[in-house]
Amino acid sequence: MKTADEAIADLISTHAERLDLGDYEALADLFSDVTVTYISPSVMSRGRAEPLARDTARTRKHADGTPRTKPVTTNLIVDVDEAAGTATAWSYFTVFQQVSGQIALQRINAAATAIAWNASGEAGGLPCDRSSSALAGDLSAHVVGENGSH
Repeated sequence: MKTADEAIADLISTHAERLDLGDYEALADLFSDVTVTYISPSVMSRGRAEPLARDTARTRKHADGTPRTKPVTTNLIVDVDEAAGTATAWSYFTVFQQVSGQIALQRINAAATAIAWNASGEAGGLPCDRSSSALAGDLSAHVVGENGSH
């Protein structure tokens, strides 16, 4: 059986993996029972429908069906208070992207993420707040709208 620390680290890694695969259905399933709050842009969602619609509409998929990205998560700090049934996690992430014939490998986003949970038994089913503020690079091959186009 995994510890709470391991389950949280797995959730963060699985989120990145599913996003990279362009598997927005499975990505939405990860947070189907949680409330997610993003600081930038300011968005709050509960359940899977809103994140699924947002990721599908905003993230460009390329010929291979993926966004052609690879995030690197570093400096993960997990603090679990078993007695209180709470946990927090904090990390940096940097997203790299390469699209053949369009853009060379480059950093497109760098940010810090903070996550807080109230225990309910499983990592994927924990109420969660996620905040992120980014240092964005050229997102034109990744994001539909804003500084990307469709």
